[in-house]
Amino acid sequence: MTEVSYYPGCSLMGTARDYEESIEAAADLLGIDLVELPDWNCCGATSGHSLSHRIALNLGARNLGLSLGRPQPVVVPCALCYNRLKTAQAELIEDQSLVTKEIAKLGTDYEKVDIVELNTYLTGEEMIIRAREKRVVELKGLKPVCYYGCQGQRPPKITGHPSPENPMGLDNLMSALGAEVRDWSFKTDCCGASHSIARPDILHKMVGDLYRRAIEAGANCFVTGCQMCQANLDLYQAEIAAGMGREIYLPVFYFTELIGLALGHKKAPQWFRRHMTSPAALLAGLNLL
Repeated sequence: MTEVSYYPGCSLMGTARDYEESIEAAADLLGIDLVELPDWNCCGATSGHSLSHRIALNLGARNLGLSLGRPQPVVVPCALCYNRLKTAQAELIEDQSLVTKEIAKLGTDYEKVDIVELNTYLTGEEMIIRAREKRVVELKGLKPVCYYGCQGQRPPKITGHPSPENPMGLDNLMSALGAEVRDWSFKTDCCGASHSIARPDILHKMVGDLYRRAIEAGANCFVTGCQMCQANLDLYQAEIAAGMGREIYLPVFYFTELIGLALGHKKAPQWFRRHMTSPAALLAGLNLL
């Protein structure tokens, strides 16, 4: 087993439990031991860094301090958590003046922490080879557009991503599992994030654009690794369809769910039942369920 540290983030403890379960299953199938960071805390996403830079920085510093001396890399499934931890790390390497004494006691060698987004870690060459070798179900007939969202790659000076506008990890993994990946140019556009609360009109416009482009690309589903993106695409499909004046049926998968399906995990159907837009009809029609 390959041992790595694991920072799950808050939403995997609640609204994204299906993602968490499929992550644990995919990791086990691929021979990865996820060692959860003890006593981790919120990354400070959205409200934290908007209200207090000092508080947000210390939230990040504490998580980074907890990561020191533990297995590397630290794998982070949530794109927002990943972005906040990488941003905090970049600032802390340059300036630690805002870190409290209590948090500094955990350690301040922040440059020694290797923070990696989950969909980057699981789509590296070695993991794709493992997935291809362990595949028992070919995802034939599945025609996804791979949707990365905007937080995992940008800004590149912080994330270090080699292709922030055209990442290919999920595309390569899905192809290795037998899916017929569709090419499109909206893979890193924003889904609207938390505008669903304050400005749903803006969110519906942004999500609607993603649906239009996915349909034009000939997709029959989305694949993502971000729970915010998954929620916004999955929750508002009916509203988008009404706005477009047509029926839409595009299930929104987590990429780890499809790893589980392709590698023969018995609990995969349970994860799919939690989606607002059930993928059961699509998968059954392709003889994948």
